[in-house]
Parts: sequence; structure tokens; C-alpha cells
Amino acid sequence: MNSAQVLISEVGPRDGLQNCKSIMPTQSKKDWISALAATGIREIEVGSFVSPRLLPQMQDTAEIVQHARTLPDLEVAVLVPNLKGAELAIAAGADKITLPLSVSETHSIRNIRRTHAQVIAEAEEISKLIKRLPKSRRPHFEGSLSTAFGCTLEGRISQDTILTCAEKLMQAGCDEVGLSDTTGYADPRAVKHMIRAVKKVVGIDNLTGVHLHNTRGLGLANALAAFEEGITTFDASLGGLGGCPTAPGASGNIVTEDLVFMFESMGVTTGIDISKLVSTRDILHSVLPEEELFGFVPGAGLPLGYVSASASPKV
Repeated sequence: MNSAQVLISEVGPRDGLQNCKSIMPTQSKKDWISALAATGIREIEVGSFVSPRLLPQMQDTAEIVQHARTLPDLEVAVLVPNLKGAELAIAAGADKITLPLSVSETHSIRNIRRTHAQVIAEAEEISKLIKRLPKSRRPHFEGSLSTAFGCTLEGRISQDTILTCAEKLMQAGCDEVGLSDTTGYADPRAVKHMIRAVKKVVGIDNLTGVHLHNTRGLGLANALAAFEEGITTFDASLGGLGGCPTAPGASGNIVTEDLVFMFESMGVTTGIDISKLVSTRDILHSVLPEEELFGFVPGAGLPLGYVSASASPKV
């Protein structure tokens, strides 16, 4: 019997593309997101509502959200930096919105031009906006604790600061908080420690997701450590595309293909067809040929006789 399961949230269309020099055409984005959804992926972060002057790669996010909403059984997620972004996300019909609060205030100011106090104020206004909506139209509201394991601008951030930020996000009205290793500083022991510490502050049901980078090769090890601490939602990017433009050296999202393979090999179901998933790389190769794609599974192929947990008969 396969009882363990996780949700893989594909963030390539947002976190991946925002770090690319080239701009993917809108129709190609739609084709890619449709192909990703067809693999069994149930949540895709399709873009962000930020100024197109700052990130021209995201200028068509509203249209992309509207397309993604036509795909069956897909949770359409977006990132917003402020109340205005949340208003646009709600108007477009996003199912989930994420507000990043970088626990490194230096990075927060550089990333979204907001201090900690200003981000909390934005979270309060977004929460009020959501609560004014009919329940059927309310998006899930996540506050993301960015640079939670260290910052390329400030170094390590004190745990007291991180826990205070987590507590204030929940008090402001977020449905949950997420942990983000924006710069790839985390290690498995640090991941376990941080998850336990944050859960004590926000409650075990209010921390279910992590966003990990593979900058120093520890992405999968960190994901496994998080899974062992009860985390069930994992962000990843096809081909490892992505990084943070405002955090120098913050490259390398976890490769979705490798993450899916790890869990499925362990008997943990993702609901994703890994062969179909690997084939969606063809879209990136054809539309963004200059972008380097990563991943061990796409290069090595699946082992002889491999049967995924999702394909195994349930008894």
C-alpha cells in the first residue's frame, strides 16, 4: 500500500524564467504549462505580478494565469510583492498567492523595496482584501520566509529574527508560512532544526512547504530532511532553471525531474509521470536554447525495470 504522498509545486515558469536573459513568448509559456500539467503536476507557480520594468519576463502573467485556470485539476500559484500585486492576482483568478518576506532585511529592501515592517503591513492589507471576497473566490495566502538559511548580503540571520517574522506573518492573516533557502545555504541538519523551530511558533499545520535550491549540491538531501520532518509540499523547477536576480550567486533550483524520481523510488507518490515530465524539457530546449538545463535523471535515464510509486498497483 502506498500511503505516503507529496505535492511537487513546479516553479519554473516563475522562478526559472525570471532568471533567464531571454523572454519566453507567451504562447510558448502556455504550451509549456499545459505540457507540465499533463504530466500530473497539480500545482504550478505560473508567474509573478511585479513591475514589467523590473522583470519583463513576467509581463504577461495575468494572461498566463487565465490560461492555466482552463487546465483541469491544477492549482494556479503566483508570487506577489505587495497589495497591488495581490489585487492583480485575484483579478486574474489565481488560486494561491505567495508574499515573500526576506528574513534578511537588506535582501528584502533590494528584492521588493520593503522593510520587514512594511511587508507585514502589506500582508495585513492582502489578508483584509482576501477576507472581503466570497469564500469560493479566496486564494490560499502563503507568506514565504526567504533567505531563511542565510543571505549572500548579510550572511546568517538570527533564529530570533526568523521566528519573529514567521509569527508576524501568521498574525497578519497568512494561511501558512513557507521556508525558502533562497541562496542555497541550507544543509540537512539546518533544515530539520529550522522546521522544528518554526513549527513551534506557527503550529505544525501552518508550515507544510519548502522552497530549496541546489546551489551547493545539497538540494535533494535537504528535501529528504524536510520530508522526514513532515513537510509535504516541495517547490522545484524543471531542468533546475532559476535563482534570485537580487541575491548574487543564488542559482540552482532543485531539478523537478530528480526530485520526482527520488520520491517515487522511495515509494512516495507524486502523481507525476516522470517520462512525460522529462519530455517537457524539449520545449525549453527549442524556445530557450541558450539556457543550460540540469538534472541527473534526464541524462542517465530510468533504471531497467523501474516502476514508479504512482504507477504501482494500490493494494
